[in-house]
Formats: sequence, C-alpha cells, structure tokens
Amino acid sequence: MNNAFAGTHGRTALLTLLAMIAFAANSLLCRQALGGGLIDAASFATVRTFSGAAMLALLLALRGKAPTGRPTGWRAPLMLFTYMAFFSFAYLSLSAGTGALILFGTVQLTMFAVALKRGERFSALALAGIAIALAGLVYLVLPGVTAPDPLGAALMVIAGIGWGFYTLIGRSSTEPLATTARNFLLTLPLTILVSLLFWPDTNYQPAGLLLAVASGAIASGCGYAIWYAALAGLTATRAAIIQLSVPVIAAIGGVLFLAEPLTARIIIASVLTIGGVLIVITRRTA
Repeated sequence: MNNAFAGTHGRTALLTLLAMIAFAANSLLCRQALGGGLIDAASFATVRTFSGAAMLALLLALRGKAPTGRPTGWRAPLMLFTYMAFFSFAYLSLSAGTGALILFGTVQLTMFAVALKRGERFSALALAGIAIALAGLVYLVLPGVTAPDPLGAALMVIAGIGWGFYTLIGRSSTEPLATTARNFLLTLPLTILVSLLFWPDTNYQPAGLLLAVASGAIASGCGYAIWYAALAGLTATRAAIIQLSVPVIAAIGGVLFLAEPLTARIIIASVLTIGGVLIVITRRTA
C-alpha cells in the first residue's frame, strides 16, 4: 500500500517537473529562434500551432479519440491565437526570463481581475498580494538601463491576457486534451492569416523551423498532455503554486543556454511578482 502510494506520488512529481520544464522551454525555444534571426515571428507562430495541433491529434489517435472536446465557439481559439501571435512577436526583443515573468504575471493578474469582477471576495492579505505582484511587473518595465523593450513588454502583456482568458474558458472542459487539440486546429487558420499579412518579412532557416516544431510538438503538445496527466494527482492550490516555478526555470535556462544576463531588476521583479501571486493563492478567501 505504501509502495503504491509512494509510486503514485513519484509519478505525479516526475510528470509535474517535466511539464514545468516544457512550459519554460517555450520561452527558451522562441527566444533562441527569434533572437537569433532564424525565423520570423509570424512563421514561428504558424509552425508552432501546426506542430502542436499535429502532436495533440497524434496523442489522441493513440488513445482512439478525436480532437473534438466540448464546443466553446470561437472564444477559446481567438484567445489561444492572441497568446500564440503576440508571444512570438514579443520575443523579438525580450529575453527568455523577462518574457516569461511578464507573461506569467499578466496571466495570474488577469484571472484574479476576472474573479474580482465576478464578485469573488478576496481577503485583505490576498488583495495586498495582488498589489505586490502588480508592483513587481511595473518595476520590471520601468524605464532604465536594464529595462525591457517597451513594445516587447506590451506585446507580452497582451499575450498574457489572451492566455489568462483562454485558461478561464477551458476550466470547465471535461476532456482538456481533446479540447486543446480542437482549439489548436481552429487557431491554425488565424496564424496562417498573420503569416500572409507579414509575407514580405518571411524568413526562415532549417534551425528556426526545427525550433518552432520543437516548441509546438514537444514543449506545447507533449507539455500540455503531461500537465493534464499530472493534474490528476494535484490539488488546485498545489497546481497553481507549482506553476510559479515556470518563470524561474525560464530565467535560469536563459542564463545557462542563451547567455542572458540575470539582472538585479529581474530578480527583484521576480520576487515581488511571484511572491505576490503566492500570497494570493494561499490566502485568497476573505
């Protein structure tokens, strides 16, 4: 009995670790591809979406299922498209760690804002946590020598809002993998349209295409499948807290693999933003 219990928890821990690494890898792969000029942003988004849709469809086929899921209209695909497109264009100028922190912070603040608008009552400490997290993001983008590019930061904020709403829309899904696959398929025509609009800027090398495929098929497609499997062994609070590790992993990965500097600004902003969100998650109820 104890061995079975330990085995289940060990499996959940391993799946969770792999999922967090996959999510952080999206930032690293995108920045490597775009920062190195290996592919244009629109093409990266399109190839990533196509590869993600193909991988998710394959994973479902192996289970004898189809990428259908509960219909959500076009809201979910539009929000997924917003995330995909603006995420790619933001990484033309942002470092991996900075982009991940802005994305993560915006996603969390978007979901907190929606909860407040719907009448959910937060404790005074949770409200203070929201203020601290917001202050961390504001500090990160304040003008200065080490400040991120304003346009890149703004684009990533939009991507974060898109992902926040996409997450909220998908919360009620009883078949998350099938629903995600369906949304990827519906998002693909929109990313292709963006590629056509930016056709004069089209530029891709084999390495850039491979990075985009890796982001879509492995970091996104396999990453989501692994995460959904891990969620079966996690409470909602624990799942939310664990996701705090993603921007940290991305920042460390940026330093190790992309030779990005770890500035005092991003360290302080990370402590404020992640710490503030942690307070909200653990002390949310009024």
